[in-house]
Amino acid sequence: MNKPSRAVCAVTFAQVAAFRLARHHLLSPAGSDPVAVCRDVCGVQAQLMPAAQMNIAARTRGLSPARIDAALWQERTLVKTLCMRQTLHLLPAARFYVYSAAVRRSRVAAIERIMARFRITAGDREALLRATLEALAAGPVANRELTAYVRPRVTRRVRAWMDRVWNANRLALAEGLLCYGPSHGQQVTFVRVDRWLPGRPAIAEDEAQRRLLADFLRAYGPASLRDFSKWSGIPVAEARGAWESLGDELAEVRVSGRPAWLLRKDLQALRASAFDRPAVSLLAAFDSYLLAHAEKDQFLDPRHYKRVFRSLGWISPVVLINGRVAGTWRHSPGGSNRMTVSLELFAKPSGALCDGIEEQAARHGDFLGRRVELKFLRL
Repeated sequence: MNKPSRAVCAVTFAQVAAFRLARHHLLSPAGSDPVAVCRDVCGVQAQLMPAAQMNIAARTRGLSPARIDAALWQERTLVKTLCMRQTLHLLPAARFYVYSAAVRRSRVAAIERIMARFRITAGDREALLRATLEALAAGPVANRELTAYVRPRVTRRVRAWMDRVWNANRLALAEGLLCYGPSHGQQVTFVRVDRWLPGRPAIAEDEAQRRLLADFLRAYGPASLRDFSKWSGIPVAEARGAWESLGDELAEVRVSGRPAWLLRKDLQALRASAFDRPAVSLLAAFDSYLLAHAEKDQFLDPRHYKRVFRSLGWISPVVLINGRVAGTWRHSPGGSNRMTVSLELFAKPSGALCDGIEEQAARHGDFLGRRVELKFLRL
């Protein structure tokens, strides 16, 4: 572990929370640019596209779903693909090659371990990748058609793996050769990266991981090597090299007695961070703010852990107050362009906090083109 050249300083969680919320544009919105948000939070998790869009909207003003779609499918300044932790993310196109190179080895290794159970050989994998790229040579292809093309061109062992484990696209996605394309009706499509995005010079894995780590610390510091490993999906042993390469660029702090690190150039901003008024945010499911740290008790009372981090990997929409999870919420459509926002808060809010919650809910309503009715539920 790096030893900073200067004395360790202690900071409060309030300072840490204000620093992180500022970096996430949750104190000051990032205009109406979805690419800036995805860049500054190191990608927006996108298992549920409506939730991903709302989490971008929570950090902007004047944004519409159509603007996000345009960035994805017309301008191609955003990319939808598998990345950290083998989960779907919206990434800035300018970061795609760096992030893909940083996580490629760990992603591919995880798939190859499962393929080994089916006795799939290196030659089998090469044939799978070749067939996948051939299927997409002319442009976006729906997953069903992609699978139909690939099946007769791979071995029985690969077909068994496809049937029992993953789709034909999974290995090529992990290799960084594919990304998601525009939907065709209700069907997901895939495209070849070399046909969809401008080419970039190859980047070495160690440099890619170093850049990914620096981006992570800018958005989520102070943090630990374990945090970075858990967030990125890169094993600790592999991630340690990137961590150590930052050397004196890292500064150690103590947060509630725990050691954590951030970029030294951000230390002054961390020390100066503070809330001048209560900061309220309504974050949709799977928000990035909740995913970067192994220890959740810094921002979530352990009594309420299972209300937020639920079974089957589901992460609830949350109410944040000064960077701490203060409750959960959900929304449901109503008639006449209305929607109901139902909240379950862990403690009774003050009038000022209710006003802040109402303001944030109205912003989501504006984004979705609906008027909002608030409903406070009892736990």
